[in-house]
Amino acid sequence: MYIGIFGGTFNPVHLGHLRTALEVLERFRMKQILFVPSSIPPHKNKHEMASAIHRLKMVNLALTGNPKFGVSETEIHRRGKSYSIDTIKILKKEFPEDKLAFIMGLDAFLEINTWHKYKELFNECDFIVHSRAGVAKVGWQQSIPAEIKANFKKKGTAKEFTHTSGNKLLFTEVTSLGISASYIREMVREGYSIRYLTPRRVMEYIHENNLYK
Repeated sequence: MYIGIFGGTFNPVHLGHLRTALEVLERFRMKQILFVPSSIPPHKNKHEMASAIHRLKMVNLALTGNPKFGVSETEIHRRGKSYSIDTIKILKKEFPEDKLAFIMGLDAFLEINTWHKYKELFNECDFIVHSRAGVAKVGWQQSIPAEIKANFKKKGTAKEFTHTSGNKLLFTEVTSLGISASYIREMVREGYSIRYLTPRRVMEYIHENNLYK
């Protein structure tokens, strides 16, 4: 069965994350999607980051009621920076009977050549890259880093490629809600309501714990 790995800072988790996860889950007929909050993300500004425990609690609150959405705490408990290649290898051992697919936005994929051991990532599992609001559309094939483009072969449609390892690189469109975590943090700082941008329980948690002020 297919299990999706949906990593991110989730600072905070919002309806855009949840809708994207749902559409990917249904489109690729997945058994489950695991949200993996990062502890120390290498590419993020730590000054605006809520603690890992706060972000983990918000993700758990947001996923309540959906049995096909789960949470992995592997990056929260692991020491050091949260490198995706380490996370994937750990989860492969936890789910030896399942096929894993790493889910990421096009904005992140366009910068994947800056990731730790990025060339090795595609040897570990499938990758599903989804569209992102505010990110200019480019040809899917053109988004693959030049250094590794020769390792991919188009399969069938322009949205599906096969890596030399046999793993797949899949591109998909998702509903563009135009919600971002940075916008939510800005709204909180300015004293505006974030209702309907994030689940009610997450909104209440942010206010109760005085986050992002």
